[in-house]
Amino acid sequence: MGGKLDIVPAAAGRRLGAAVLDWVGPAAVLVVMLTIGFASITRTQSGGFIIYDTAMLVLLGSIAAGIAVVYTLVLLGIEGRSGNTIGNQLMGIRSTDQDGYAPGAGALFLRGLITGAGLLLLVLATVLVVVFKWFGAALWIIAPLAVLAIAWAFLVVVSNSWDKNAKLRGWHDKAAKTLMFDVNAGRNPVATGGIQGPYSFAPLDLPPVQQVSSPIAGAAVRPGQTVTARAAEPRQGFSQPAAIPQPPLNPNQWQPPVAPAPVSVPAQVQAQPQAAPVPTHFQPAPAPAQTKPLQDPAPQAPSQAWALHPDDDHDRTQMRGQTVPVPVAVLRIRIDDGREFQLDRTALIGRNPSGFPGEDVAQLLAVADPGRSISKTHLHLREDNGGVWVTDRNSTNGSAVTTPDGIRTALQAGEPAFVRPGSTVHFGDRTFHLGQA
Repeated sequence: MGGKLDIVPAAAGRRLGAAVLDWVGPAAVLVVMLTIGFASITRTQSGGFIIYDTAMLVLLGSIAAGIAVVYTLVLLGIEGRSGNTIGNQLMGIRSTDQDGYAPGAGALFLRGLITGAGLLLLVLATVLVVVFKWFGAALWIIAPLAVLAIAWAFLVVVSNSWDKNAKLRGWHDKAAKTLMFDVNAGRNPVATGGIQGPYSFAPLDLPPVQQVSSPIAGAAVRPGQTVTARAAEPRQGFSQPAAIPQPPLNPNQWQPPVAPAPVSVPAQVQAQPQAAPVPTHFQPAPAPAQTKPLQDPAPQAPSQAWALHPDDDHDRTQMRGQTVPVPVAVLRIRIDDGREFQLDRTALIGRNPSGFPGEDVAQLLAVADPGRSISKTHLHLREDNGGVWVTDRNSTNGSAVTTPDGIRTALQAGEPAFVRPGSTVHFGDRTFHLGQA
């Protein structure tokens, strides 16, 4: 492709140049042979009747007609499979169907009938002149019709100049549902996957996931803060367990992932029954006569064991196993024909949608469209974060989104747009509504 990703409609001048190059040869052969045939007509009179000898005209005319028919069939076959002809090659254009693929001989035949309608009328008039022997008036019949046929063909070929849709289609293109593209200025859609091209339309630059700390762990331990038991409140001994305040964290129940050193607990403390759990780093008073309030003598070792650690938040967050998972919204689309579908990751919508080779698509949603306003593969949908990324795959008639507040925005071909539930997506003359189940 040479780095050219866009497709460019063929200008009227290039269309006209290609048509002239394709048909100047057979037209010249036809004109020359018919001229020779008419010039070879001889006139004789016998028994009061005028007899015209048209044997040479019939012979040369038949040969010219046969050559024109064979040339037309060969041209239709080649252009129908590749969109290319001698004129198209020299002018750098290609003809396609409305999805950007090879147009097919049927569509080209219909387009040719419209373009050459004047020429068909000229051929019919020539046959009538020969059959009814109107040779005296032949010049006055055939010459105006020849000029009319040329003028009509010229207007049809350049009629895309009056197309309001970016000069995309001529009169014959609209009837045959064909397109023409400039492959010198843009991409050749026939050889590169049609109008949509060989692209992946899923958005690649989504915002990164933000790391959020647990609010419970953040409230319990803050950066730069050492966690210790309350040593400011005096305690009168272990005989009054109710008066002993509970520490914020219980080191007997909490086990860090990697402890710097095991904390030993005196045997007498383990054997002594208590009315309430007591932190192991509190040592009992040596004698009942001691009157000073019991202080934490040496909290360094336990404090180091359950001080701030890079894995603390993670470990304590994992202990919260009672949290109810947030239910994931189920997205559904309701097409204007009444059908509803539950979205499953990715989907393609169109008359007869199909993915690219190797493309992973979960759903293919075909929509009947007798008016052919939607393309074969019109939209690509990808479910994400409670909404849907919608991509117009370079459709012929385009797409748009109407948000719940009534704002309508046209979609740019090939550019994903995020659509939230409650919105309506327009594709061609059809629509679907995005909702939640």
